Amino acid sequence: MAFSLFLTALGGIYMSTYPSYLGLSILYGYWGFTTIFLFWAAMIKATRVWGGQHRQGIAFGLLDGGRGLVSFAFGWLGILIFSILLVNEIEVSSLLERKEAYRYVVLICSIIITLIGVLLIIVLKDNPNQQTSSPRIISTRQVFNNYLKVLQLPSVWLLMIIILCAYTGYKITDIYSQYANEVMGYNETDAAAIGSNLLGIRIIIGIIIGLLADKTRSSLMMIISFAITIIGALIFALGFIEAHTTILFGFTIITVATGVYAFRTLYFSAIQEGKIPMAVTGTAVGLISLVGYTPDIFMGPAMGILLDDSPGALGFQKVFLMLAIFALVGLIAAYLFHRLNTKQLPQDL
Repeated sequence: MAFSLFLTALGGIYMSTYPSYLGLSILYGYWGFTTIFLFWAAMIKATRVWGGQHRQGIAFGLLDGGRGLVSFAFGWLGILIFSILLVNEIEVSSLLERKEAYRYVVLICSIIITLIGVLLIIVLKDNPNQQTSSPRIISTRQVFNNYLKVLQLPSVWLLMIIILCAYTGYKITDIYSQYANEVMGYNETDAAAIGSNLLGIRIIIGIIIGLLADKTRSSLMMIISFAITIIGALIFALGFIEAHTTILFGFTIITVATGVYAFRTLYFSAIQEGKIPMAVTGTAVGLISLVGYTPDIFMGPAMGILLDDSPGALGFQKVFLMLAIFALVGLIAAYLFHRLNTKQLPQDL
């Protein structure tokens, strides 16, 4: 994880030089390698190890709540640095002045990421008393066998479907501000504030859902979260929300956000319940993520097509109908996951 942070920071330094469009495209792929390929599975496994047998919910709840808090803090930090370094008011500043101020925003963020990497090496160390069946260096054959072993687990396939359906809902949160502006008639500032306020909700939901998941079961909370998402999505899809129904709009936004953000905690806290061996956690996370996060590829174009073909409220209704369908599929998968892992008593992995 530390190595991936160092490489990510190097990418930030390159970005501060204002590369060409081709350079930015390559940088985007490079960051995909440093943050997803190198970092993601290792972070999930480290969180699972930290959570132990009985604290998976709160471990992943704190992880996602913390991610939301850090995203919020970095956003405001960037704005603060930019405003301090900008010589004149932004309305009268030249492009060169704005570029110079933004360069330092990127460089300072890269420095912070580097320091976090150093801190990670110092603070997060392997527990010498913890026994693990996973060797530090494994052969290519063992890697292949791990993939075969993971693919034989029904819980892995169900989690692929669950995360794909849940992440579809997360991607739809990108249009909340647009909905507020184009359908509800909010001005740009008030519409943008909705997205910022939802970040605060994400932090609270992450911790609460994590505690509830530890008290009950992650699969049960996933079933409830999908049900909540379906209710909120159908209120949008059936056209109950209009420009004058401000209270209903706010209530429904919070309802959908609650269902969607709950999964940011539940995604991988369910790995323990699914009885996926600790030794192949990284492999399982990689395969699950490969399918589960495909909405990053298709949701943007899908929403764009629906909104372009049906301008106004109708297009948004179609988007939320799509969300309701995905949530229904996810609800079925979550129920099957719950049934599958209820047949046997939990066992130490």
